[in-house]
Amino acid sequence: MENIQILDLGGSIVAPEVINTDFLKKMRDFLTAWLEEEKDRKLILIIGGGAPARKYQTAYRETDPSASESELDWIGIMATRLNAQLMKAVMGDYCQDPVVTDPTGVSTMKGRVLVAAGWKPGFSTDYDAVLLAENFGASTILNLSNIKKVYSADPNLDPAAVPLDSLSWGDYQTMCGETWTPGKNTPFDPVATKKARELKLKVIAADGRNLENLKEIFYDGDFTGTVIGPE
Repeated sequence: MENIQILDLGGSIVAPEVINTDFLKKMRDFLTAWLEEEKDRKLILIIGGGAPARKYQTAYRETDPSASESELDWIGIMATRLNAQLMKAVMGDYCQDPVVTDPTGVSTMKGRVLVAAGWKPGFSTDYDAVLLAENFGASTILNLSNIKKVYSADPNLDPAAVPLDSLSWGDYQTMCGETWTPGKNTPFDPVATKKARELKLKVIAADGRNLENLKEIFYDGDFTGTVIGPE
């Protein structure tokens, strides 16, 4: 795969209900081993909000039935920044830049790992990942969360939903819709989807907790996941 790898890490991986430090160490060891195999390899990690975002957004909603969507987004953004700062620290000397909070215009890095967080209301960190892929000339984003594949519908609501190996951006946009709402539960957010479709990017959605499967993705092996790509 390309020597710059974009990982869009869901907060469910970095900061679930209880932070799994053993997993974070194993993830770090896997990523740094990949970096050391070739000296020109680099990583960009974009970190989602996870449990802290959900808890604080829920608290706000409970205090205000007419909760502002902008405020909900800002709460989620602040959670992504906390999680990203943790991930930057975990990656140690490999990450020499501050956490990126505005992806526009960022196209270089001092170290071999760049960590990014949420930017502003109106979309999730998926959109930040797309902008960074554009800026750094990457054609693929690994969208890693706690699901193995994208389903044809929400399996929690539709018993007929089936896992998909691949689908086009057009089909995926139909599934996820056109608009963003704070905390929207889709594998890849609608705003990011529209931009990724314009750029003809490829997104691989997979379970980021399964490091053996992640290894298959990194080394072009036989992996479990869903490929979303150009029509």
